[in-house]
Amino acid sequence: MAAPCYLGWDFSTQQLKVMAIDEQLRVIYEDNVHFDKDLPEFKTQGGVYIHSDRLTVTSPVLMWVKALDMILEKMKSSGFNFSQVKALSGAGQQHGSVYWKKGSTQILKNASSELPLHQSLKACFSVSNSPVWMDSSTASQCGALEKAVGGAQQLASITGSRAYERFTGNQIAKIYSQNPEVYTQTERISLVSSFAASLFLGAYAPIDYSDGSGMNLLQIWEKVWSVPCLDACAPGLEVKLGCPVPSCSVLGPISPYYSQRYGFSPGCKIVAFTGDNPASLAGMRLQEGDIAISLGTSDTLFLWIQEPTPALEGHILCNPVDSQAYMALLCFKNGSLMRERIRDDCASGSWDNFSKALSSTAAGNNGNLGFYFDVMEITPEAVGIQRFNRDNQKVSDFPKEVEIRALIEGQFMAKRIHAEKLGYKVSKYDEKL
Repeated sequence: MAAPCYLGWDFSTQQLKVMAIDEQLRVIYEDNVHFDKDLPEFKTQGGVYIHSDRLTVTSPVLMWVKALDMILEKMKSSGFNFSQVKALSGAGQQHGSVYWKKGSTQILKNASSELPLHQSLKACFSVSNSPVWMDSSTASQCGALEKAVGGAQQLASITGSRAYERFTGNQIAKIYSQNPEVYTQTERISLVSSFAASLFLGAYAPIDYSDGSGMNLLQIWEKVWSVPCLDACAPGLEVKLGCPVPSCSVLGPISPYYSQRYGFSPGCKIVAFTGDNPASLAGMRLQEGDIAISLGTSDTLFLWIQEPTPALEGHILCNPVDSQAYMALLCFKNGSLMRERIRDDCASGSWDNFSKALSSTAAGNNGNLGFYFDVMEITPEAVGIQRFNRDNQKVSDFPKEVEIRALIEGQFMAKRIHAEKLGYKVSKYDEKL
């Protein structure tokens, strides 16, 4: 008898990835489909279409379905034993949305195992190109939503975030205002995560609490849709969204389609999919008090939190591991590119020299402090470089080693300050460290 295993899926911006692990959490299989390279017929760049206004950014829904067909066929050709899969779950790029046309639930349920899934579903979407997280075309909808509920802070207090252009409620509001007939034709709206789960379930999968709290629509305290927010976006929206569920919910068995076409066990369970950021918190096994920082093109900070205080900057999401807890998420646009620029200017382009210069200066930088924003920052909304000496006087430049420490300390102090604003508490023990 084959040893049990579990599948994890990641429907990200540029590719679809799959990983199989055994009961000892050892990776026994992994593969991916890169959208631009492996599905050139869709003509995406970086997995998306950037429209002529440079604000609208979408991805073709059928590309995601075809990528799933392709990766399953690759697994089948490799001899992967699907019957050993006991359960599967996954993540999707946060804030993307999928619009199912009326009648699609029956097509999804009764898909023929003789056909690739994308052929059965090709007429199922009322919006063929889904808005994704890179979209920034909904400024007017954001303003209307904040006004409808009493302001940006009030919206953050309800949903965990002020209105953001990429958030799904504002994307839905745009579709309703510009194409009301398309909205009327839509019977279900999924996030990318719940859309992916729906493909495996053979039915509309519910939105989970954690990914759902990145929509400007979910009351994060009660875990129900906010009626004022729904009404501000589009009529009859609650029915189209379905009821949200805890992120670790077992949704049901896999669709017969997969048993018949690939040999999955009919007892294989589908666990709710969630967003990529919540999945990172779960995957890193963060616990209360833990904090994680990703130092990328944009720096991302996320942490487990019990008593959040939603603010105008940053996001509070429902915790994917413990539905009674929360996670905080902060994004800083001036990340690695800013550090690389200072490295080039002050350390001859060498990270070794950069590190030596940093080590040569004392913690606290003798009171010298800098704020470094080459581009308009997200948290806080500011741009430019400001330097202050130990007497709090503004200065035009620092010695190179002081500049390097001012950059690093300034970036990390900003992360701590904004995390504390969201409710993160640094213990006395931590401070002694």
